[in-house]
Amino acid sequence: MRSMLATALAVFLQFAPLHAQEAQKRAFTPDDWYRVTTLSSPAVSPDGEMVAFTVTTVNEKENRRHNEVWAVQVDGGEPFRLTAPGTESSDPRWSPDGEYLFFRSDRDGGEGSTWALRMNGPRGEAIQLEDYPTGSMPEDRSFTVSTDPVPDEDDEDENGDNGASDNGDKDDPFAKMAATAKPPFGAVTEPVNPARFDGRHIVERGYKRNGQGYVANPYEAREYRPDQLWMQAFGDTVKHQLTSTLYSHDDAVVSPDGRWIAFTADVDLRPDSVVSAERDSLDLLPYDAVRDEAPRNDSDIYIISIDGGEPRKLAEIMGEEGDLAWSTDGDQLSFISSMGVRTGQEELYIIDSEGGQPREVIGDWQFEPGNYEWMPDGDIMMEATIGGRDAIFRLDPESGEMEELVAGRRRFYGVDYDREFENIAFVASSMTKPTELFIADGDGENERRLTGFNDALNAEIAWADAERFTYESVGGREIEAWMMKPYGYEAGKEYPLVLYIHGGPHSRYGENWFDEFQNLAGAGMWVLFTNPRGSGGYGADFTYSTRGDWGGDDYLDLMKAVDIASRMPGVDSMNMGVTGGSYGGFMTAWITTKTDRFDAAQADRMISNWWSWYGSSDAQGLTEFEFYGEPWDNPEMYDELSPIRYVDQVTTPTLIVQSEEDHRTPMADAEQWFNALEHNGVPAEFVRYPRSNHN
Repeated sequence: MRSMLATALAVFLQFAPLHAQEAQKRAFTPDDWYRVTTLSSPAVSPDGEMVAFTVTTVNEKENRRHNEVWAVQVDGGEPFRLTAPGTESSDPRWSPDGEYLFFRSDRDGGEGSTWALRMNGPRGEAIQLEDYPTGSMPEDRSFTVSTDPVPDEDDEDENGDNGASDNGDKDDPFAKMAATAKPPFGAVTEPVNPARFDGRHIVERGYKRNGQGYVANPYEAREYRPDQLWMQAFGDTVKHQLTSTLYSHDDAVVSPDGRWIAFTADVDLRPDSVVSAERDSLDLLPYDAVRDEAPRNDSDIYIISIDGGEPRKLAEIMGEEGDLAWSTDGDQLSFISSMGVRTGQEELYIIDSEGGQPREVIGDWQFEPGNYEWMPDGDIMMEATIGGRDAIFRLDPESGEMEELVAGRRRFYGVDYDREFENIAFVASSMTKPTELFIADGDGENERRLTGFNDALNAEIAWADAERFTYESVGGREIEAWMMKPYGYEAGKEYPLVLYIHGGPHSRYGENWFDEFQNLAGAGMWVLFTNPRGSGGYGADFTYSTRGDWGGDDYLDLMKAVDIASRMPGVDSMNMGVTGGSYGGFMTAWITTKTDRFDAAQADRMISNWWSWYGSSDAQGLTEFEFYGEPWDNPEMYDELSPIRYVDQVTTPTLIVQSEEDHRTPMADAEQWFNALEHNGVPAEFVRYPRSNHN
């Protein structure tokens, strides 16, 4: 007995410091957000010895994010900075021989231009190698094949001033106005005095885009310049044009032996102008025709000799083929397609390089393939989204058997391999850990963490974890959901609950660190988040099941999750809130028109009126597809799915947050909602952010 007591006491004393340390950790607060470091874009050197990656920090004083390129040895050691801290640099990638590391940077006033660091010797200043070969390579890496249009003689005169040129009089306050006052192509009006005109002259849709703001109209007639095939040898600064056609070559990949180029193109090799006109005409179809959506054949796969000649079509394949890749032996081509059905499941197919019918590889797997690469031994390394988590698989293309190599409750923010697939590098985040860089052997074994940028913060903050659960909802659909515990949770006490709704609607929540959840949990609230039907990551049938029914069964999915969560121990079911952004903002408003069970709502980047949204957004194609046409084609749906139609039923106090440069969910929708709530006596507050877009 004395021995058992001694053992128990020893165990207690062993873990006492750990418990004390955990108890000293504090809740996450919004101020801590500025200390979080975010990693992305891992790039493994061809020899597998080093990984480069992007590091993003936040400069609180200057109110901006800052990007740098760092690297770390695969066998361990401290990460080191590769780019100057005074410039913005990101997205590293290696040259095939590992001699250079390319990255994007704004240095010297360029916006996202490509720079290079020499990596096979002493490292000096970054340089620009504008003529370095890029594109698909054969196995011996002797040349590249790429696609680009034939340069236009006037390309050198093009600039970002919408056709304006330097008139030499930079002190003239009207110089910029005069330079941009030329009427756009197709206009029938023009300024009385171009020198004084500083307005925007618009003649067609698509004149604004979220993140870019207002964009120019074309100043010249549309000229179709099809993408041609080009070849460039390493050591040669000149690209050699291989084709000269009126149609474009897309997804060009060269065979391992360097003799053949596979590409996708129009099914009848028609000129781009004809294909574009045909696709534009589809916009004129009534919504019933759009609803039918018979499978279409938009492109096919062709093979052409590296020496030129006539291309050979492999087969008539329905739909549009993408992500072309040659098998290691060059006998087959793989591609991803939904076989012409817009709402169809994306599948991985393989077709013989001599032609025939494509073979679907994965079978009736619920999920869809992500990025993939052929391995030297003929297998395929493939990424995939499995609901709320990510995974890396090894796939046998003959049998279709898959082995999950890298898994776990986490999500990836970039995956890369060395040339021989002996190393798998990935940036990952879990529910209680911000992003870090990891490496594993090619078989998924021997996984280890290579960076610890957030270690100091992790040691200080008691990150909230979440319990995953699933439940059966309307029509037998299985829905994935999570409940995140409030900071300082004590059994026997009750805490408020917030339902959080994602955007999209085809995005997803999952097994990753998310500051917005941690904010609420740190403030002492439960956070309930789900992936209702319509979310991505569960197969096409699940994703598109809400088409034409936003606020229908997806609303019931959310409410069933609330029903389940409200009965869990420690939940104060009489003190609940709801929030979400974009589609989640629409759904937040929609929910408050349906129920008064929530004590507060926060609608972020909301949509209240689909009619006005359609007239002012930069993304009309969303509802043209989801709601089966334009508002005048299907007015009942646009009307019946608009929360503003039922605003007189809202009693929930609401905070509205909208960005003034958001062209995806424009300000007018928030203004309408706020004015209606105020008019109806519902407590409401409205926050407008300047200099901020949908992102």
